[in-house]
Amino acid sequence: MSALYSPPSAIRRAMALPQVVIVGRPNVGKSSLFNWLARKRLAIVDDMAGVTRDRQSFTVEHEGRYFDIVDTGGMGIEDVDQLTREVEQQIDAGMRDGHMMLMVVDTQAGITALDQTIAQRLHRIGKPVLLVANKADSPRWDSDAEAFVRLGFGRPLITSTRANRNRLELIEAILPQLPAVLDDRPETEPEMKLAIVGRRNVGKSTFVNTLAQSDRMIVSEVAGTTRDSVDVRFELDGRSFVAIDTPGLRRAGSFNRDIDFYGSHRAHRSIRRADVVLAFFDANEPISKVDRQLCNYIAAEHKPCIFVVNKWDMLLGKAVTGQWAEHLQHAFTTMKYAPIAFITAKTGKNVKTLINHAQMLFKQSRQRVATAGLNELLQRALKLHPPPLYQQRLPKIYYGTQIDIQPPTIALFCSNPKAFSEDYRRYLLSVFRDHLPFGEVPIRLFLQPRKKDGAERTSRQSFQSKSSE
Repeated sequence: MSALYSPPSAIRRAMALPQVVIVGRPNVGKSSLFNWLARKRLAIVDDMAGVTRDRQSFTVEHEGRYFDIVDTGGMGIEDVDQLTREVEQQIDAGMRDGHMMLMVVDTQAGITALDQTIAQRLHRIGKPVLLVANKADSPRWDSDAEAFVRLGFGRPLITSTRANRNRLELIEAILPQLPAVLDDRPETEPEMKLAIVGRRNVGKSTFVNTLAQSDRMIVSEVAGTTRDSVDVRFELDGRSFVAIDTPGLRRAGSFNRDIDFYGSHRAHRSIRRADVVLAFFDANEPISKVDRQLCNYIAAEHKPCIFVVNKWDMLLGKAVTGQWAEHLQHAFTTMKYAPIAFITAKTGKNVKTLINHAQMLFKQSRQRVATAGLNELLQRALKLHPPPLYQQRLPKIYYGTQIDIQPPTIALFCSNPKAFSEDYRRYLLSVFRDHLPFGEVPIRLFLQPRKKDGAERTSRQSFQSKSSE
């Protein structure tokens, strides 16, 4: 085991709130119920059985009380990729850590043999169980729901996620069954959100399990094991973070199921909401078109990024870090500012160093520079390398100012934005990156015609819809 796990300040899982675990057979609406309680589209909902494999959690608040809801895979299903055992292990872990269960049944389908088997399993674990009769889309189904009393958990609470029936009643039925705690407020907002992205089988879920110090995600050689974006909280040196595990990406032309499309959509959304993106590569595999498309998206979103070369232990004696670094810089010429890390997620080698470096990028992305210092640097850059003539005239930049953070955003007021070529803009960006505290993060640069009477100060919002890097 790596030294990553030994000191008290090492990475550890953050668990504080009572957990309410949603269980049931496939296609009874567990993920729909999860999204409904969260009031967010977090879990993929699809008619195909077995879409949910990993556990996903979200903190719900009601009148000052907080608890985590946990979505799980369908119980009793034979997974199409022979991952049945791994899915069941995730369900078992959820029930082991949970304080109470929501057993979800399908009102319209009635009691099935699998419902009865699941009920017997829940009776054996001895934890509170609230029976939820879902898909009662109108009151005419309510009498059918009464049949589920036979499962031994009392009268079910009748719901419909589609018709938005009885959400508040469900939450109010959950709260009395949760353990009393002195302080059930949620943890402080995580210091940093990390999106873990890359194509299939590059070791993203293994990395997240290393951070969480548990088998939080299913790890398999089967491509596409992770189907949804899953948030996993962890702590390092007393600080709270969130790692967002994402589905492995594939070329859009090779999508053959709805879950492939939604998985790609969720991965892109995870990049947008992340503070720092870790772009994973397999040390044994060449850079692919999918990798290039992914990094182009990261760059377009102006997200701080670290290129992470995983499974480095498998190449000892076969390659050197310099060769891989040169390979990455050649492949992603517009992201030469992005640092490169070499890790082995399975053993934890260099993982803590990687998280520390991600923190540095996060801090860089939030830095602000004084206008006076920025303009001194700008004038030196213009004197050293003046812009070329445009329509027989020398274009002018009057002054610049930083107008935003995450990413650092600089507005330059000039005589004519069209007079400055892309090459010259890249020159200015390189100067800013070399001399300002933004060395390893993307910078947005706007060139705006100077307005009279200080009107540029009132047009700041107009910059947000234009980008030039």
